[in-house]
Amino acid sequence: MMTILYEVHGSLYINLTNRCPADCVFCLRNSMDSVYGSDNLWLEHEPSVDEVIRELQSAGIEKYKEIVFCGFGEPTERLDDLLAIAKFIKEKYNKPIRVNTNGLTDLIHGKDTTPMFEGLVDTVSISLNTPDKDKYFELTRNIFGRDSFDAVLKFAGNVRKYVNRVVMTTVDSTITKEEEGQCQEICDRLGIEYRVRAWES
Repeated sequence: MMTILYEVHGSLYINLTNRCPADCVFCLRNSMDSVYGSDNLWLEHEPSVDEVIRELQSAGIEKYKEIVFCGFGEPTERLDDLLAIAKFIKEKYNKPIRVNTNGLTDLIHGKDTTPMFEGLVDTVSISLNTPDKDKYFELTRNIFGRDSFDAVLKFAGNVRKYVNRVVMTTVDSTITKEEEGQCQEICDRLGIEYRVRAWES
């Protein structure tokens, strides 16, 4: 059975898609099929909005502190479906919602997507990965090329107008302390949070 929902640290995660425009060198899915004791996160098919809602209705959603869109893919590949599910969660359960993203959604959809998050998403967590544009492209190996770094920063700066909390993250084992300081400077300039996360979290 494929895994649509799984639990991490008291939050409920939604695995919407395995599609992603990046192929990050440190991505967990390059070395494993699941995380945090979940079943296989490789989907047999992308679950429909109705499928996800049915799963949520039987998951005891009330006990979770937060609902997170994050799985073995970039959740904003299915942005319209993500927001439809978020609307259901807000209306029925009024739970905090977080989207873990690579920040490439504007490039994926060819437009400024940030206003779409307003009122539906409480936190956007964006993988910054590095303070350097060229290294970003080398680490993420994404389909959009070297200018993708600038697009991620633009997305981060814009989405903070529409959600309560925006965080940019790097993985502790992939960059130096000096680079972490440079990432902090980027986030300070954008007026958003910076967090260094462990490889597996």
